[in-house]
Amino acid sequence: MSFETVARRYATALADVVTKSGETEVIKTELKSWEDLIKSNADLQNAFANPSIAHLSKEKILSGLIEKTKPSQTTANFLRVLLRNSRLTELAQINEKFASVLDERNGLISAQVISARPLSDAQKAEFQTNLAKMTGKQVNLNFAVDEQIIGGVVTRVGSTVYDSSVKTQLENLKASLIGR
Repeated sequence: MSFETVARRYATALADVVTKSGETEVIKTELKSWEDLIKSNADLQNAFANPSIAHLSKEKILSGLIEKTKPSQTTANFLRVLLRNSRLTELAQINEKFASVLDERNGLISAQVISARPLSDAQKAEFQTNLAKMTGKQVNLNFAVDEQIIGGVVTRVGSTVYDSSVKTQLENLKASLIGR
């Protein structure tokens, strides 16, 4: 099972809990703080990732940190579950999926549009409108430029990629010519 699937399961379970309790923003903020704490401390990363360190020792470290930071009960419980399942070092990916799951539940999806050159405001607005119609949801668009695609655009909506770049079309043409 891919880690993306695992992260989504943890994120979905947490979203179910916080949606019922109304703690969504609090938990999001607390988990981001925990992510930053673990990322910024190499000793913590090593301690939680090292399989040779006894689980009981890891629990003591986490309990001490929870005691000092005093997060909500939901956050503390979630962190303990992640530790128990050896997923605490993957909190950043789980947080990313958590935000994505919450956005989906609120009718918002993220998409990325990569073009060979910067797009005009009118073109960006057209992408916004078309993707909203296509998905039936409000779309949060990020735009990027990659001159290597030569022309056209590559659009990512969730895990779906729509590639109309000239580079890909040329590669497909080459493959079909070689395959004959």
